[in-house]
Order: sequence, then C-alpha cells, then structure tokens
Amino acid sequence: MLPTSWLRPQSLVLVPEAALATTFDDMVSGPNRLLWLARLLFIFMAVSIATDAFVFAYDQPNRAAFILGLIMSLMVLVVCLGIIAVDVVTRNKEITTLSAVYFGLLLGFLIGQLFWTALSPLIDAYLTLIQLPEIRLKYLLQLLITVFSCYVGVSTLLQTKDEFRFIIPYIEFSKQIKGPKPLVLDTSVIIDGRIADICDTGIIDTKMIVPRFVLQELQGIADSSDKIRRNRGRRGLDVLKKMQTNPKVELQMHEGNLPELRDVQKVDERLVVLAKAVSGRVVTNDFNLNKICQLQGVEVINLNELSNALKLVALPGESLPVKVVKVGDQPGQGVGYLDDGTMVVVEQGRQAVGQDVTITVTSVLQTPAGRMIFGRIAGAAEHAVMTSK
Repeated sequence: MLPTSWLRPQSLVLVPEAALATTFDDMVSGPNRLLWLARLLFIFMAVSIATDAFVFAYDQPNRAAFILGLIMSLMVLVVCLGIIAVDVVTRNKEITTLSAVYFGLLLGFLIGQLFWTALSPLIDAYLTLIQLPEIRLKYLLQLLITVFSCYVGVSTLLQTKDEFRFIIPYIEFSKQIKGPKPLVLDTSVIIDGRIADICDTGIIDTKMIVPRFVLQELQGIADSSDKIRRNRGRRGLDVLKKMQTNPKVELQMHEGNLPELRDVQKVDERLVVLAKAVSGRVVTNDFNLNKICQLQGVEVINLNELSNALKLVALPGESLPVKVVKVGDQPGQGVGYLDDGTMVVVEQGRQAVGQDVTITVTSVLQTPAGRMIFGRIAGAAEHAVMTSK
C-alpha cells in the first residue's frame, strides 16, 4: 500500500563512491557552485562572529560577562549550522514559504531595532551600575535581540502564510495566477486510471495536485472489508505511484490545511474550495461533482466528456472495419466495438458473429452514455442500394 509520504523523492541505493561522486558533481555544477560559495562565505562570517564573542568572553574577569559572551558564541554557531542544514536538506522550496521567510526577516529586523531603541537606555544604566561600560557587549546584546525578533517574525508568518494578506483600507490584493492553471484530481478520476495514460502522452504540461484528504479517502477505500472497494482503492494507489514516477508530469501533494477548509468536511466540497483557493481546475468522472463545480464557478474537466470528444467521428456513407462479437437485441442484428470502445450495431450482421467485416455507416446516434454507430455490411449495403434503384 502506498504510504502517506508517497510524494517524497525515491531513495536511491548507491555505493559510497557513487554517492560521493554524485554529491561532488552537484556541488561543482554551475548554479550549485555559486550556491556553495555563498554557503561557505556565510559559515566563515558566522564563525568569525562566534570567535569574536568567545574572545570577548575569555578576556572578561566578570563571570556574568563571560557566561553571556560564551552563550552568544554558541548561539551564533548553532543558528548558522541550523540554517545551512535546512537549506541543504530542503531542495524544492515553495515561493510562499520563501516569501514568508523574507518578510519575517524584514519584520524581525524592524521589531529588533525598535526593541533595541527602547531597551538601550536601560542597558546603558545597568552596565554603568555594574561598572562594565563595554561597547562590544552592547553590540552582542543588540545582535541577540535582532536574532530573537527575526525568529519570531519568520515563525509567525510561516504558520499564518495562508491567511496573510496585504490589506490597504477597502482594497485587498488577491493572488494572480499566470500560466496554465493546476489540475486538482478527484478520487474517482484516480481510481479510473485513464489519467495516467493521458499523462504518458505528454499532452499535460501543467502541475497536477492531489490533496491530502483525497489520498486519505483512497487509503480508506483500499482498507475496506469489501473486496471490490478494496481492489478499487489499491488500483487508485497504484495509479498515483505510476504518475509519481512519470517524468512527463509534475505531481504535487497538497496538505489541504487552508483556513477555508476548516469547516468543510465532505471531500467533494473540499475539492471545490481547494480548487478555488489555488485557482485550479477539478478533474473528475463524477457527474454530481461536475455540476457542483459549474454552480460554484470552478472550471472542471470531465474525463468521460473528454473521451467522447476523442472518439472517431463517422459520417453516413463511410466504411469502417469492425469485428462482430455478439448478436444484437433486434432480429438479425450484430454488435461490434471500435478500438475506442464505440458501439457499432450491424444490421443483418447476426450471421457474421466472430468475423471481421467492413460496414457502411448508415446513421450515428449520440447518447448520454456515448456514441452509437449503425451500419450494414458493405456488400449488403450495396445490394440494398441497387435493389432500391
């Protein structure tokens, strides 16, 4: 069964030499070379600040000043190494997360400066009281306040990035989506499996989103006691696994933790709300969900309608090769199917069951279930025309 973390990159089993070679190749490539150079400069600056703080602490006869400088030195090193580790581990970064981090840092610097302006007179008075008028200690305290403020700002915006808006009185700037809209997959279309075959053709060039609650519904179906439901759920998980490993499609897992979804419980309603939030289109086979999306003003793609649109267009008088596989409902009729599944009713084709014949199309009937073609075996059709003359 596919675990909930199915969207994570597949791990590769490499020998140590191959792993080292791969890592080295990634490091020395063009863009990565500049990135690692920036990381090394950052580490060098952090180590320099930590060394300066340690030297300051070592030279102080005052025990409190020594402890404070030592804490500052260790804090700088820990924060630096933590930032580098997170940057290296997190390869695929989202623009919303990066925006939250950047704005959090700007807000943190601003708040830190305000706090330092307010606390600076108190710190000067305290240093004078303990007879330690050290300028370097003031700088270290200011750095500590700034780091703390930046952490609070980044942490707050990361936790509230989905609710964060820039609001001017009476005006709100909404997010504008450029380029192709993402496709939000429904449970029914995943179980159906044709979406994976469509992805193999390379015709889909936009991102496909699978919400976490859809994956949970698939897992619930796969764990069902009913054998048919269990097989359908497992088929859906296999389809997702196939799409995940397909290099022609970009498949993304969406946590679905938007504030708009907090009071919505039904999966279909959550899909509609999520599609609105990400400005995407719902892909489904569910007739009812199709109608709900249309009523809610959400674009929807129905694979059944797409399949019908791609079926062969036959005009009266054209010839089609078909294999008659069974007898029809009416006397003398035979029934066959084209490669795309279109049903062909062959008049006077009962005697041709099991044979490949060429028919002449007499009429085409479009039904809600699909398209039906009526025709006669070519020789019989020509004979009927000659008799009528």
